[in-house]
Amino acid sequence: MGSSQFLIILLLSFLLNFCPCYSLPLCTDSRAPLPEKTSLTFCPYNGTSCCSPGDDKQLKTQFDAMNIADSGCASLVKSILCAKCDQFSADLFSTSSAPRQLPILCNSTTSAISTQSSQATNDFCTKVWTTCQNVSIMSSPFAASLKGQAPTPVKSNSTKLTDLWQSQNDFCNAFGGASGDGSVCFAGEPVILNTTRPLSPPGGLCLEKIGNGSYLDMAAHPDGSNRAFFTNQQGKIWLATIPDVDSGKMLELDEANPFLDLTDEVHFDTQFGMMGIAFHPKFSQNGRFFASFNCDKQSWAGCAGRCSCNSDVDCDPSKLPNDSGTRPCQFQTVIAEFTANGTASQPSEAKTAGPKEVRRIFTMGLPFTGHHGGQILFGPSDGYLYFMMGDGGGTGDPYNFSQNKKSLLGKIMRLDVDSTPSAAEITKLGLWGNYTIPKDNPYIEDKELQPEIWTLGMRNPWRCSFDSARPSYFMCADTGQDHYEEVDIITKGGNYGWRIYEGTRLFTPPKSPAENTSMISSINPIFPVMGYNHSDVNKNEGSASITGGYFYRSTTDPCMSGRYLYADLYAGAMWAGTESPEGSGTFNTTEIPFNCAGNSPINCAFVPGSTVPALGYIFSYGEDNNKDVYLLASSGVYRVARPSRCKYTCSKENATDIATPAPATSPPSAAVAFTGSYKNLAVLLLSFWLMVVS
Repeated sequence: MGSSQFLIILLLSFLLNFCPCYSLPLCTDSRAPLPEKTSLTFCPYNGTSCCSPGDDKQLKTQFDAMNIADSGCASLVKSILCAKCDQFSADLFSTSSAPRQLPILCNSTTSAISTQSSQATNDFCTKVWTTCQNVSIMSSPFAASLKGQAPTPVKSNSTKLTDLWQSQNDFCNAFGGASGDGSVCFAGEPVILNTTRPLSPPGGLCLEKIGNGSYLDMAAHPDGSNRAFFTNQQGKIWLATIPDVDSGKMLELDEANPFLDLTDEVHFDTQFGMMGIAFHPKFSQNGRFFASFNCDKQSWAGCAGRCSCNSDVDCDPSKLPNDSGTRPCQFQTVIAEFTANGTASQPSEAKTAGPKEVRRIFTMGLPFTGHHGGQILFGPSDGYLYFMMGDGGGTGDPYNFSQNKKSLLGKIMRLDVDSTPSAAEITKLGLWGNYTIPKDNPYIEDKELQPEIWTLGMRNPWRCSFDSARPSYFMCADTGQDHYEEVDIITKGGNYGWRIYEGTRLFTPPKSPAENTSMISSINPIFPVMGYNHSDVNKNEGSASITGGYFYRSTTDPCMSGRYLYADLYAGAMWAGTESPEGSGTFNTTEIPFNCAGNSPINCAFVPGSTVPALGYIFSYGEDNNKDVYLLASSGVYRVARPSRCKYTCSKENATDIATPAPATSPPSAAVAFTGSYKNLAVLLLSFWLMVVS
């Protein structure tokens, strides 16, 4: 193959892997739009929107002060002001610098218009100019550009567009165009995305078994190489080399020589152990990483923290039931910091880590022996540490910890581990450890919240992930109780309903149904976007427990691209969720068959009397630096393979094979955001390459 052909393949692979990043419905404060119980009287955004009645009133006051005499212009300006209420206002007002005061107005030259409904194909910016150019607008919102540059007024005391802007072209250059990620613009009406035909379900998911070990968590090496860290529940972390796709090789991992062994500190039992690991975004420079685990204060002196059942949350530890002979808060959840510095000249070269804690980040006593989540992740956009915590256990969350804003149980927390708090901060904010609070955490707006809380109303989040192509999609699977397992899109300050709701269904707790009934009207729950009923996997509504996964972004199985994968821990069933329309936050789900490739590096066992692989328990999913997806099961480590290896039909597979990138061996360069036009370029390059080689 010539160098020019090789260059085309590399470029094509790059373009295919960096698709446009469409955002889901979000408000300008990064919160999810919610249904308002009181209708808005000024802005035409009733139902689910980003405005409260108070916001609506403020917008009316702003509009009235403009004193616009022309009715046509007034109607347009009102619609522009009210765009702050749109479900997609985060997109409409998106900016890389100062916050915009007005939405991006659809322009005939805007490529983003094609992602909206046909109503957006008119040139709304020109319509505004034509209608309002000679109309007086007091305190005009058009006196400053969306791009942060104020115009040079043509006349003093400017109130008209023609006073402020030299021409329509200047005006639309300032206010028209694409939003920050190329997805939506404002056309005078609420944004409606194109209704796209749902993709046909994939033929099936093909797996290859590459390891025999049973692991609970996996983290790609931060240096971008073909290595990853695997952990088991007992408390060990291993550094493994991942074989190339289709190489026929196994996972290279030395069981006898772990990267770190914390088994002396970790309390291991059915629902206890090492729950997660997270590597600092700058690990290759600073060697910092974090482990989340459970400990027993009866057997380890280092296991000492405040009980989560305390007077602040109206809970008396002495009244907790004796759970299997344990004492109240005998078991603790811990986040500890470790380092690979000192074990190699460069942290990325380290084969082991120092066993001593560098810093204790967080410790909290657990009221019961279940539902304590424990996964930790660094946010790809903000660099903060997210900590997933369950409701603490007990049937029906008996103390209603999940809805208690002063409790950290049943929450997702967001911590800054790059700063050290002062003694005054710890006391003032009631911190549980050695971290600080990001300045935009929800407690800034809701003073009742504990400052660590990012979201509330979770039962037991089990495996969350950020979409590598669209970081605003923070997906969490939350285990149900009696009927429903759910997948949620996590947003700032969101309340996901438990214990008032299980999924979309009202939940009646066994001990305090009256309290639950009284709370129904006090919350705005965010309902799941995907999930399944227990009866879907067990006719008797018996054992079911969801395992969250990833949006599939690898080119290995192109027919799975863009779908969110998740599974049931016990049933060995898997689902794929497809968003339609793209960017809407609305998903269609399909249970997908799966099989094991006949030429798998390690032979797969099958359920007796069937052709279904016997995976055992599906503990977690994992993702490597090439975006290939893994299943961590009790029977071993499995990787998603090419569909044809299991005789599944995928029409896209042959075209994608020639563009499959080689496994990463060095840290990747910074990603570049591409718009939809690059997809067309990719297709042209593919066609060109095929002509060259044919």
